[in-house]
Amino acid sequence: MKRATLPALAMLAMLAGPGVAAPVEIKAWRHDTGDAEMAASRNMVERFNRAQDKWRIVVEAIPQGSYTESITAASLVGQLPCIMTIDQPAVPNFAWAGNIRPLDDLLPASVVKPLLPGGRGTYRGRLYSVGQFDVVLALFARRSALAAAGVRAATVEQPYSARELHDILLTVKRTGRYRYPLDLNGKAKGEWVSYAFSPWLQSAGADLIDRGDYLRVDGVLNSAEALGVARYYARLFKDRLAERNPADEKGFEQGRSLIQYTGSWKAREYAERFGDDLVVMPPPDFGHGPQAGAASWQWAVSRSCRHPAGAAAFLSHLLSDREMAEMSRLTGLVPVSAAAAALTDYYRPGGKGRIYFDFAARYAQPRPATPAYPAISAAFEKAMGDLRAGKEPAEAMDEAVEAIEYDIARNNGYGFTKPKAVASK
Repeated sequence: MKRATLPALAMLAMLAGPGVAAPVEIKAWRHDTGDAEMAASRNMVERFNRAQDKWRIVVEAIPQGSYTESITAASLVGQLPCIMTIDQPAVPNFAWAGNIRPLDDLLPASVVKPLLPGGRGTYRGRLYSVGQFDVVLALFARRSALAAAGVRAATVEQPYSARELHDILLTVKRTGRYRYPLDLNGKAKGEWVSYAFSPWLQSAGADLIDRGDYLRVDGVLNSAEALGVARYYARLFKDRLAERNPADEKGFEQGRSLIQYTGSWKAREYAERFGDDLVVMPPPDFGHGPQAGAASWQWAVSRSCRHPAGAAAFLSHLLSDREMAEMSRLTGLVPVSAAAAALTDYYRPGGKGRIYFDFAARYAQPRPATPAYPAISAAFEKAMGDLRAGKEPAEAMDEAVEAIEYDIARNNGYGFTKPKAVASK
C-alpha cells in the first residue's frame, strides 16, 4: 500500500470537517523591550495558543525606539495588526484618530473590574486598552542614614508633608554631610518629568488640565495650588537641596544623597544592594495625600481587526490572575489586580514588595486621558526645566498653559466639547 502524500493528507484534513481545521492566525505587534519581559510575553502567547485550537496569536516585535512611529505609519495606510501594544498615555490619541476600538463590549466586566487604574487606558469614558503591570513612584532612603541624621522614616499612615520634607532637607544640608540631600533622578528627561512631578500638582489639588472637560487649562495648571508646587520645585534647586544638572544617576547609590525620588523599577537593585537597610516611603503629600503616576504599556485592538472575538479571548487570557502573576514573577513589575498580586511571593500580603502594590492601589493617578497629552507633557517638561533654571514660576506656568490651550484649539478640542448651557425658563 502506498503511503499518502502530503497534498493528499492536507486534502483529507479539509474533508474531515471543522473539527480539525487550522486555528485562525491573529497578528499582534509589540514593542521590543528587556529580555525578561520578552520571554514572559512569549511564554504567555504560547500558553494561549496551546490552551485552545480556535485562534493562534502570531507576534512581531518592533524596536521600542521606533515602535510608536511604526504603528502611526501603519495606521495611516490601514495596515495595523489586529492586536498591538501602546504606551498608555498615547492610547487616547489612537482612539481619537479611530485606529483602535473600544473594549467595553469585547471584554467581560468580570475581567476588567478587578484592574487597578494602572491597568486601564480610556478616552471619553470608554475603555480602549488593558495592561498586566505597572510601576510606582516612591521615596527611597537607608534606615541607617535617616537615623544618623535624626530623621524619621515616612510611612503610609504618616507620609512626609511637602513642608516636612523641605525642612528635613534643609536641616540635613546644614550638617554638611550631603551636598545635595535629595536625588530627583535629575538626568532623566522626556516623559519622566510629567510622570514624576504632575502627581505633585494633583496632591496639591491642581492638575495638568481640568479632567471634567479636558479643555480648560487656564486656572488649573497656573492655579494658586499649582504655583505653590512650582515654587516648591524651584526652591529645591535654589536652596541647593537637589542638583540642577547631576553628572550621573548614582547619587543615592553612592551615599551622596540621603533620599531619592524615583520609580519601583529600582526596587530589586536597591534591595540587593542595601538589604534590610532600605526603606521605601510614599511620595510627599502636598495637602491632598500622596499621588503617583500610573499605567505603562498596554494592549489594544485595532478597528480593522477582522477577528475581534479572538483578540478578546487573548486579552482575557493575559488579564487572568495567573498570567499577570507570571509576568510579574519574571519581570518584577507590579501586577494590577489584588488577586494576581496574591499569587506572587514578592507582592502578596506580607511579601517584601507588597508596599509597591499598596502604593499602586492607593496613590495611582493615570495621566490625563486626552489626545492632547503629548502636548501637555512637552509643555510641562519645558516649564519644569525653566523653573530649574530659575524662571519665575507664574511666567513658566502661564507659558505652559498658553502652549497647551493653543494645541487643543488647533485640534478642535480633540473630540471634547463644552456642555451646552441650559436655557432658563
